[in-house]
Order: sequence, then structure tokens, then C-alpha cells
Amino acid sequence: MTTLLFRGAREILTCTADTADIVMRDAALLVVDGIVHGVDTFDALSAEAPAAAEIDCTDCVITPGFVDSHTHAVFGGWRAAEYAMRSRGMPYMEIAHRGGGINASVRDIRMRSEEELVELGRTRINAMLSCGTTTAEVKSGYGLDTENELKQLRAIRSLQQETPVDLVPTFMGAHEFPQEYRDRRGAYIDLIVNEMIPAVAGEKLAVFCDVFMEPGVFTAAQTRRVLEAGVRHGLVPKLHADELENSGAAELAVELGAASADHLGAISEAGIAALAQSATVATLLPATLLFLGRNRYAPARRLIDAGATIALATDFNPGSSPTASMPLVMTLACSQMGMDPLEAIVAATVGGARALRLTDGTGTLAPGAPADLAVWDIPDHRELPYRFGAAPLRGVWKRGQRVRPSL
Repeated sequence: MTTLLFRGAREILTCTADTADIVMRDAALLVVDGIVHGVDTFDALSAEAPAAAEIDCTDCVITPGFVDSHTHAVFGGWRAAEYAMRSRGMPYMEIAHRGGGINASVRDIRMRSEEELVELGRTRINAMLSCGTTTAEVKSGYGLDTENELKQLRAIRSLQQETPVDLVPTFMGAHEFPQEYRDRRGAYIDLIVNEMIPAVAGEKLAVFCDVFMEPGVFTAAQTRRVLEAGVRHGLVPKLHADELENSGAAELAVELGAASADHLGAISEAGIAALAQSATVATLLPATLLFLGRNRYAPARRLIDAGATIALATDFNPGSSPTASMPLVMTLACSQMGMDPLEAIVAATVGGARALRLTDGTGTLAPGAPADLAVWDIPDHRELPYRFGAAPLRGVWKRGQRVRPSL
């Protein structure tokens, strides 16, 4: 039996509730065989486990590992040339219509082997881990045909087996229409529904099915058809919803019982009300809107005040959010969306777990939860978003094993 006692922390955030009573000051954390045993005084826990190996966390803050519930972290090359075009004022959708955007990554993915995707993905998953992320959702959606969607999902599965980060796979064949189906959109929907989804489900390669519902991309009727087909094959719905323009996607997500509606930069008041009255999590991705140069962010404050459950995620991808940093996302949530630092930390941990329907305590430091945690070299949790771009991470533990810095 391996027993660890994390002592000396100035604060331990359990994240077992939205904000109330989750900051334990001058406390210790006991981990037994990779599972959180309890948070209490050092004296109480050391008496309970006198032989525990002690981890010095003097003047530090301990949080659960981040749960990044929306990423596209397995991709080919970066797309810096598009960034330069956007910097000169070209809109994202115009770049996409010229063959850039998602389809640029599609052409890239189709030329690469599964082994190449694993090698590239390994580096990116490690970058996420180095920012305190211990669980992450990863989507396909850069293959856009059966062979390459399966290739991307198999690469995600391989990475799940070899990296410390728990990866939750999502099928997203409905990320964009590939060039060869640009004028045959109905036929592409048929391909997704009749071939891709059964193949993905047959190999058990995904937990979720996601669609980019946005004017100019997938319509409400197309989105419904894809997600309902996914449900018939055991895939839980998610939506890219109301990112750049309102389309009623948040309301459709609620109607279909989706685990989350993500982006929401242009959500309507009706969409806010629908999410507030549902179990569908509002996943907010402020780094994307920052990177795209948008001056309108998702209305986090209105969503929270209405009663919606909030998650924060990076949207890590090569085109619109090339960052693995959850601390950066929390900074943006506070400075651009009106969230309190504690709300942001909760949204980046247990909020993400709710968006992935994880019920084992992931995203918390509750007794019985997996001991996935980050130790930050700061004395006050508010410094996590405050220390913009420089959150000082001392170490990361995954199920009680130190994984950053590497042993």
C-alpha cells in the first residue's frame, strides 16, 4: 500500500461544490493507493497514517488536476500562416472558404500515418499535463472520411494507453464538410450516419458525438440527424453551439439531452434560460474568441446567475486556439467574462468533469476520488488566474503518482 501525506499547504481546494466551503486553509491531504483518503489537519492525518511518505507543500496551493473538456489536441501541423492572415483582418470564415481552416488540417491529417499522429499527439498531451491538466476530452474531426476519422480516433486511443492524462474520445465527423462533399452535403450526412458512426461504435472508439452547428456549416436539421444517429449507437451528444452567430444550438443541445453545449459566444437569452433549466453543461472557451480577435465573449456571468453549470476548456487546436494552458483560460474567464477566480477554478475542474459525465470524483479532492492533483507554488488560489501566463506549477500527481516533473 502506497500512502502519501501532502503537508504544509496554505490552501487545499476540494472543488466538491460550486464555491462554498471548498477552500481548506492550513490543511493536509492524505492519499492511499492513488485515491484521496481525506483532507484534514496535519496532526489528524499523520496520526491516522504515521508511516505515510510526506510531500512538502509549504506555502503552496493544492487543486484537483484540471479537466479540459473540449480539445482537438490530436492534429498534424500548426497553421501559423492563417494567423498572419487573420492578423491582417481576414475573417476566419473567409479563410475557411478559401480552403484554409479545418479543411487545411484535414488535408494534413490524411497524409499522415496513425503513428505520426501518436508521436505528435504525445508532445501536445504532455504540454497539457505541464499546465496541470490530468483529464482531457479529445475530438476527431480532422479526417472527415471514414478511414481518417477512425485513424484519428485510434491515435487518441493509443495515447490514452501510454500517457498519464486520461483521454476521453469524441467522434466529430461533423466538424466541417470536406471539399469533396462541398456541393453534396446531404450525401456527406448520409456517410456520417450510415458508415462513420456505426464504424466508430463498432470499435468502441468514442464516448461522445459532436457537431459544429453554425450558420454556413451544419444546420439544425443536419445536426439533429447526426446526433440522433449517435445516440442510437450509444454515443452521447455534444454540440459546438452558437460560437460566432446564434443559431438556436444551445436550445437544441438541451432538447437532445447533450452532455454539454460548447463555445456560446453568441448565445441568446432563450439559450441561457434553456441551459439554466437543464443538466447540459455550458462549456466556455474564451481562448478561442481571444485568438480570433472577437470582442464579444460568452456571457458567463449571466449563465452562472441564471443557474447554468459552467465548465472552462482550452479548445486546444491548430487553427483557433493553439494553447494547452488552462491557467490562461481561467485568466480570460476572470478578466473578460466576469468570473471570480474561485468560480474559474471550479469550472476548470469539477465543471469539466460534469461536462464529460465523469462520476468517480474526477475534478475534486473528495474522499474516494482519484488522486489527480496539482501543487502550485503560490500561497493564494487567486494567484492562479492573476499570475497571467506564468502560473508556477510545482508538481502534478496522477492517481497518486508524480508525473510532473517526471520521476
